[in-house]
Amino acid sequence: MLFISQTALELGFVYSLVSMALYLSYRVLDIADLTTDGSFVLGMAVSVSFAAKGHPLPGLFAAMLAGSLAGSVTAVLQTKLGVPSILAGIITNTGLYTVNLFAMGWSSNINLLKQETIFTIFRETGIGGKWYEFILISFIVIIAGTILTWFLSTRLGLSVRATGDNREMVSASSINPSVTITIGLCIANALTALSGAVVGQLQKSADINGGTGIVVIGLACLIIGETVLGRKGVGRSVISVVIGSIIYRFIYAIVLKTAILPIECLKLVTSVVVASAIASPTIKNNIHLVKMKKEAVKRSRI
Repeated sequence: MLFISQTALELGFVYSLVSMALYLSYRVLDIADLTTDGSFVLGMAVSVSFAAKGHPLPGLFAAMLAGSLAGSVTAVLQTKLGVPSILAGIITNTGLYTVNLFAMGWSSNINLLKQETIFTIFRETGIGGKWYEFILISFIVIIAGTILTWFLSTRLGLSVRATGDNREMVSASSINPSVTITIGLCIANALTALSGAVVGQLQKSADINGGTGIVVIGLACLIIGETVLGRKGVGRSVISVVIGSIIYRFIYAIVLKTAILPIECLKLVTSVVVASAIASPTIKNNIHLVKMKKEAVKRSRI
């Protein structure tokens, strides 16, 4: 049971980076960025390729750079070529399949056998004992979350947030929304690639299909976290996505451990969780309206 809890915490933290990325693109910029799946695999491919050549730590930064470039392509398609955001993400994601294959040496998967990773290097320090992986992952996530929170409180970050709220107002304020959208999508995809990079070195492999469904999982974690903590303030929102990711991973682990549902149904469970979380405000409102109608009927009879 301890091993399952430890694994759920590790995966919850590392995949929360994807939820942070979706918070920036989906909540802050109000853009449905479907580049996520491809950027995740891109980060994984670049990171593992670097680690295979003996450069695990530079692999993380290279993965983030590659992810930001992918985000810039999506941004250019939207802002300069007039492609709708959803289609821009799909186009970039499709193109990234070939790019990811190239990053993995035209192979569908790469495995790290005896090569060092950031985790094996950190293990040699003796810090954390059996929890060394969780400590390193949580450190990376805390740093990323802190930087994201700080950035969104800067003048440039406030401009990015304003762009998501009202692009027309931002344009009237002499701020170029094309620039702020590009910056936001670059940062979002860099975070997604960082998540893939850490996962790749954690599991010592990269697979061309490793990012399938990541955007749905990220949205599930984002919405679960917002349902638990709400959406008041950037710092609170960043914390909520981490908590939501951990909760999702524990639900995932419980389903696997108890075998309540076959493993083939996990994607369906994710879809139901996302749909339920998104619809919960409307459901609550409808229930409230029904109660008010019943009270009104009772009063009229009196």
